[in-house]
Amino acid sequence: QVQLVEPGGGLVQAGGSLRLSCAASGRTFGTYTMGWFRQAPGKEREFVSRINRSGLSTYYPDSMKGRFTISRDNAKNTVYLQMNSLKPEDTAVYYCAASTTYEFPLKSNDYNYWGQGTQVTVSS
Repeated sequence: QVQLVEPGGGLVQAGGSLRLSCAASGRTFGTYTMGWFRQAPGKEREFVSRINRSGLSTYYPDSMKGRFTISRDNAKNTVYLQMNSLKPEDTAVYYCAASTTYEFPLKSNDYNYWGQGTQVTVSS
């Protein structure tokens, strides 16, 4: 069983930055691929980024490239999402997720553990 806890989130002005973190339980964090998703009101859950077990491989959809950076610290069992140049349309609940079975998962169904989500609100 993997538990994911996401403190942080919050309110930021457009153009600002925010770093989300997600702490995982267990001693095998280094064997999980980690991802971030987001869901805005009335919209489907959207893939933001993923990072493989070692942290050497990351992936972003085209819409997320350039402003978001995913990273991980396996010694701290933590994955991060650095968000820069935030826009009001980035407002959403952000979820971290762990995949214990896929090394390069992209779909939400490929992830089997989820955090509770944290609200990010970007004001204009």
